Amino acid sequence: MENLLYLRQNFPHVPWAPVLQGWQLEDYQLCHQMYAEAGVDLAAEPLVGLGSVCRRQSTAEIGAIVETFWRAGLSLHGFGVKRDGVLRYGHMMASIDSMAWSFGARADKIRLPGCQHAGPCNNCLRYALVWRERSCTR
Repeated sequence: MENLLYLRQNFPHVPWAPVLQGWQLEDYQLCHQMYAEAGVDLAAEPLVGLGSVCRRQSTAEIGAIVETFWRAGLSLHGFGVKRDGVLRYGHMMASIDSMAWSFGARADKIRLPGCQHAGPCNNCLRYALVWRERSCTR
């Protein structure tokens, strides 16, 4: 939170977002408390990043962490969340970034019928939208 406060004070034209870091729920809760003690109300923030998620994004533990802060009213952003995470707790997140769709298209050399671009669909908006649709429906 010291970095966030420094950045906001010295570069106020940039919309800096706080990030909760941790490994276990208690770590994230401690981080949340530290923001509160520094005067940062995370529930009032337009977006709060949730760190240390991507490599264990499909675990029940991350789902419980997401749910805890979602219930606390935080507007969460998930870094590197893949399809399993989207399906498990995506409905509790305000936003998610992921390169899983692009990696899959590139690795499997996927090319949608009718695409006019060269090569696989790893940079293709149509494929990204198809991936999103499959990832957001059970």
